[in-house]
Amino acid sequence: MKYLFYGIASWLLMPVALFEGIKLRARTQRLHPPDGQSHGIVGDDREPDYRILVLGDSSAAGVGADRLEDTIGPQIAAVLHERTGATVAWHRAGSNSAICEQLRDLVVPNLERHDYTHVIIAAGTNDAKNFLTARRFKRGFGGLLYAVKAKWPEATIIWSPVIDMRTVPALPPLLAQILEMRVRIINRVGRQLCPERFAIAAPRLQPPDSSGFSSDGFHAGASGYRYWAELLAQTVIEQREPAGEPHPGQAKAAE
Repeated sequence: MKYLFYGIASWLLMPVALFEGIKLRARTQRLHPPDGQSHGIVGDDREPDYRILVLGDSSAAGVGADRLEDTIGPQIAAVLHERTGATVAWHRAGSNSAICEQLRDLVVPNLERHDYTHVIIAAGTNDAKNFLTARRFKRGFGGLLYAVKAKWPEATIIWSPVIDMRTVPALPPLLAQILEMRVRIINRVGRQLCPERFAIAAPRLQPPDSSGFSSDGFHAGASGYRYWAELLAQTVIEQREPAGEPHPGQAKAAE
């Protein structure tokens, strides 16, 4: 019942959200991803234990970070290496302002079929702020999950749900409340779809304070990406390794 309320209330308040959004866009600095390669390796020169693709919107591209190594892909690789000793290869494929159906139709088909162990999806924010209906998001996100599984059938797929919009410092309180209603609808559908379509929903990121955001107050900065990377890296570790067994990097080091 509460999701029905979120849907009705947010649609009734859509003119307010549109007005507030236009004002916000006019005064917000537009940031770009840092320069650098779209792939790399953290660790020793041996064959990577983890091969991770981070797929999604501007956050997957690293918008908000000044340096490539501070973006989400390299930071996940760094955390995994620190915690397990494993060599980790990473690849980023982010598209600014992309919704899930655009990732499904335009991004995934144009990526090479590398042998990834994990595909991490960072998407849904634009679907929420664009007021996509639950039905349309289900088609877009569900199709994205199927497309990723079809292209990389051996990879573990992990989706990162959308953060609480009320924690985003750039958003005026009323706009944040309206968008958070849309986000809760998106996250509910996403969590339902993941187990049905061969994916895992990671815990929802809860920024501890505003210090992790970039200068635009919307995207993550270096410390924010680090905090997010720690959450996602722990999700990778927990789903891959049975209790009591060594991580791949630890096992190789002991040989």
